[in-house]
Amino acid sequence: MGIKICDITQFYAPGGGVKRYIDEKQDYIRQKKEDEHFLIIPGEKTFSIHDPPIHIFSIKSPLINQFSQHRILLNLTEVTDLLHEIKADIIEAGDPYQSSWLVSWTAKKLKVPVVGYYHSHFPDAYVRTYFGWKNSFLEKAFFTFSRWYAEEIYNQFDFTFVPTLSLLNLLRSWGIKNGVHLSLGVDTKTFTPEPPKNNYRLKLGIPRDAFLLLYVGRLAKEKNIGLLLKTFFFLQDYSSKKDYWLLIIGDGPLRNEILKAIKASNRICWITRVDSKKELADYYRSADLFIHPGIVETFGLVTIESQACGCPVVGFRGTHMEDLVEEGFSEYWADRKDFRSLAEAVEKMRTLDLRTIGKNLALNVHQKYSWKRSFEKLWYYYYEAISNSFIQKSALKYAS
Repeated sequence: MGIKICDITQFYAPGGGVKRYIDEKQDYIRQKKEDEHFLIIPGEKTFSIHDPPIHIFSIKSPLINQFSQHRILLNLTEVTDLLHEIKADIIEAGDPYQSSWLVSWTAKKLKVPVVGYYHSHFPDAYVRTYFGWKNSFLEKAFFTFSRWYAEEIYNQFDFTFVPTLSLLNLLRSWGIKNGVHLSLGVDTKTFTPEPPKNNYRLKLGIPRDAFLLLYVGRLAKEKNIGLLLKTFFFLQDYSSKKDYWLLIIGDGPLRNEILKAIKASNRICWITRVDSKKELADYYRSADLFIHPGIVETFGLVTIESQACGCPVVGFRGTHMEDLVEEGFSEYWADRKDFRSLAEAVEKMRTLDLRTIGKNLALNVHQKYSWKRSFEKLWYYYYEAISNSFIQKSALKYAS
């Protein structure tokens, strides 16, 4: 007998990792042909789409700001009504904000288990990034509050899924007791180390023999976009090798910074959005090295996708993405969180036989990460939470 699963998240935006996670989960449910999935998200308009076993409910919600792709759920009455109407067997909260508090409160009334996925390490991504990592009194105070807040909201859930072991250990040290390691996955049929099917270098005017750096992600402050651009300009101006190019795929509030950079250099290409996974895989295959300037990622899905396509990744040591790097590559990563160190890491990595290494990377990633493997583990905990809830309800009924 199948179960009803309801996801609710405010992180559902085009090109984002949470949307990819939800989309892949829906594909998994379609293949299982047993369960039913309900998704509640903020949107431009209020509407619903029903394509059994998938049901999507969009609630009209404002953008966080004029540059953001994310919206904030304010119509909480509509969310409550939907939760009562759906009567899910389990609810998964995909963000730590007001909708999660509402879900926790409503689920208790409905006697439905709730799990959460720690998609965003918000104490670092938003609090410390906002204050500039200067360790000021205000930054310390807000960071302490955000740690307390994370403990309060996530300990209300039956389970909190965390994508890397290093982050799980950190959250446990904060007092979050219900954490479970559950990595994200990769579409192993699409993201493969084949030759590119499309010559995107030719289309974008990038020389065939150029050393192409690729970045895929939101153009936001917490993604360290400014440092990415500084790294590229440092390589372009001071490296003995004069063949560096940079391809950026993504959009966000810092889009004007990209436009300024393009005016300053004709070796930067920018694509705001790629909807097709097959097309995105070809971009990974077209690059020599994926560059990830972020230091606050919970997982870094693009890191796995790039390696699955045979394109190695360079980033910063001491981040949670380090858990995902195969072949011991983190020893080549930058050891200081600045653009010079990242540029030095790029220079070191390009001395390696990246193409040959990339094939081994892809093989290892395909063996360790797959959406099927991730979701099988996720369903195990779904059933455990549902079973525990049933036992509790039965005990209460017997006691009364």
